Amino acid sequence: MKLNTLGGGGGSPVAAQLREAIQQAMPGADVRVSAGQPGHFSLSVRSAQFQSQSRVACQRLVLKAIAPLMSGERAPVHAIDQLETLLP
Repeated sequence: MKLNTLGGGGGSPVAAQLREAIQQAMPGADVRVSAGQPGHFSLSVRSAQFQSQSRVACQRLVLKAIAPLMSGERAPVHAIDQLETLLP
């Protein structure tokens, strides 16, 4: 399976929406989005907000930011196949 990586710009509109939602909720975050199968994405998020947080708490911050893109019958995001949270 070929992955398309989205960092600073370009790529699919849904990948851009994911990146923007995370950056809006977590200003200063470095976000990388990789698209796999339709509706499936992998995320790598680097943020100082993860300092002193458990792994689960970091993942919850990211998932909360993208929840609107994953809810409803016609949600553009079906699954996050991989979620990496890192400190700067």
